[in-house]
Amino acid sequence: MRVTFFVLMTLLTVLAFGAVIRRLLGVRVGPIRTVLAGFLALLIAGPLLNAMLPDGSEADIGTALMYGALAVCAASVIAMVCLVIAEVIVPDGSLPGPVELWRSWRSRLARTRRYTQVLRIALRHGLGRFFRGQRHGGLESSTARRELARSLRRALDEGGVTFVKLGQQLSTRRDLVPIEFAEELVGLQDQASPLPWQPVEALIEHELGRPLGELFAEIDPHPLAAASVAQVHTARLPGGEEVVVKVQRPGVAEVVERDLDILSRLARTLEARTSWGRSLGLRSLASGFAEALREELDFTIERDNMRTVATALKASSSGAVLVPSPYTRLCTRRVLVMQRLHGTPLGSAEAALRRLGTARRRELATTLLETVLDQILVHGVFHVDLHPGNVLIQEDGVVGLLDLGSVGRLGSTTRMAIGRLLVALERGDSLAACDALLELVDRPDEIDERNLERAVGALVVRYASGGAVSGTTAFAALFRLVTSYRLGIPPEVAAVFRGLATLEGTLATIDPDFDLLAQARDSGRDRVGHAMQPSRLRHSLEEEVMSLLPVLRRLPRRVDRVADAVEHGRMTVNVRLFAHPADRRVVTDLLHQALLTVLGAAAGVMAVLLLGNRGGPQVTASLGLFTLFGYGLLIIAVVLVLRVLVIIFRRVQT
Repeated sequence: MRVTFFVLMTLLTVLAFGAVIRRLLGVRVGPIRTVLAGFLALLIAGPLLNAMLPDGSEADIGTALMYGALAVCAASVIAMVCLVIAEVIVPDGSLPGPVELWRSWRSRLARTRRYTQVLRIALRHGLGRFFRGQRHGGLESSTARRELARSLRRALDEGGVTFVKLGQQLSTRRDLVPIEFAEELVGLQDQASPLPWQPVEALIEHELGRPLGELFAEIDPHPLAAASVAQVHTARLPGGEEVVVKVQRPGVAEVVERDLDILSRLARTLEARTSWGRSLGLRSLASGFAEALREELDFTIERDNMRTVATALKASSSGAVLVPSPYTRLCTRRVLVMQRLHGTPLGSAEAALRRLGTARRRELATTLLETVLDQILVHGVFHVDLHPGNVLIQEDGVVGLLDLGSVGRLGSTTRMAIGRLLVALERGDSLAACDALLELVDRPDEIDERNLERAVGALVVRYASGGAVSGTTAFAALFRLVTSYRLGIPPEVAAVFRGLATLEGTLATIDPDFDLLAQARDSGRDRVGHAMQPSRLRHSLEEEVMSLLPVLRRLPRRVDRVADAVEHGRMTVNVRLFAHPADRRVVTDLLHQALLTVLGAAAGVMAVLLLGNRGGPQVTASLGLFTLFGYGLLIIAVVLVLRVLVIIFRRVQT
């Protein structure tokens, strides 16, 4: 009973110490640190009291109480000092708590194994030296860059699905990576061996909640295609409709999440330790890539993308370009059932293309380009990965678009800027092209617009005149120009150039003599010209006037009030300083910190003066009033200074 009472009282005392310490510091401290600080204060309070008392056996009760209070305050101050030191060395929240460690030790162990495996792959392919911050002069030559690009491609290929997807995306970002890397990373292929039928069947039944025999009249257990994320099976619904079933590989989401976490940590490390990582903004790039890959793993997003693109195609392509229709009731995050489009993938459709003839192939390529440009400039939703494997050629020449897991989305302002850029290229107007380009990119604080205009003018003369120059070369030159002037390309704009660069290879497969740049300039001119027609301008003007009508109706009365106030001398201007709560909060915090610092310093000076003066009245036989006040002021000074310090260190860490 006594032991239980002692333990309970000790625990209550520790909690009381911890609550007082956290309250005096004025910030939230973790419960573990608070309890440890309370135990520390409890342990040192007794020895401090024994050291303060001149003679514990002969001290009167008043002196013992006074010194006891001082010992408790001093012990609390020492515990607070230890908390502040711990906050400086290991900030609160930077280390996981014991509960979190216990719950996640398996995932942390698996991530550590994977992290070690990725590092081994990088070291095996000679990439370890780039994890340091030194600049490597040996990469100035094109030969050295190509050798490094081959090593990077082999390392990404060995790394698995996430790293293959990363390499494929980097191959289209010629504004970020040298041309040698982009050309080498194009060779990464997202292929995988097919899964056995049993786990695929189990996953379909689990996702759709019904036996396979009730869902489909028949389904082919042999996949039509297999990739690292999913594989595709042909099937027939009970109503007779031919469909394609896209099934996500079991466990791929967990693998991708683990690898994305590793990529995020690598990006943070490289951005902190290397100059090239900071210049590229690796953290934001890794975040954008992770978001895009997570969308690709959610098949409900691809279902919605198919609906959106199908709606746009109905309004523009007159049935010459199709996308499969999804069956909503049979679609989940990991299973996608859609209409089957019969045809031959463009990559293996050379015989079918020859049967169409040269004129029909040119018409087909023009239709596909017009459709994509219509998606980009009019509807704002476009397919960003139209490589030959995602394009089907049907018997009647109709084009089918597949794999809409990754689409780009553009706002109206961006669409108009892209259209103006295409029109400026068609006219050879370098000034208008420079203005449109600056609307598309993120401008730095300082930019030499005159030199940028000259560089854009040279680019227009070189690439906008048509001829044998490929669009890929033009896009690469534009990316180099943007990079040299430290202009940032937003992800949605980079997706446009990525989609057009990928589309050019597809169009060359259909018609080897197709001029993408010339056709894009003509299409951009026609679309912007259509938007500037008198009927469209009149409609736009009517919409603007309708939105401004309530303001215009109130405007005469407000003008009359202002004129009347000016005439009679009642016109005043009222400007409120610190009107926004955030501004007031900043100033208040600064004043509070300054006041705490001044008060702490004043209390410390007064404590030193009082403790140095041995005179004054006596509170007890062995304790003077000046000594009591001196110790009290010293404790107050330390507490106030510690409050300021802990706030400062917390802000430095964040």
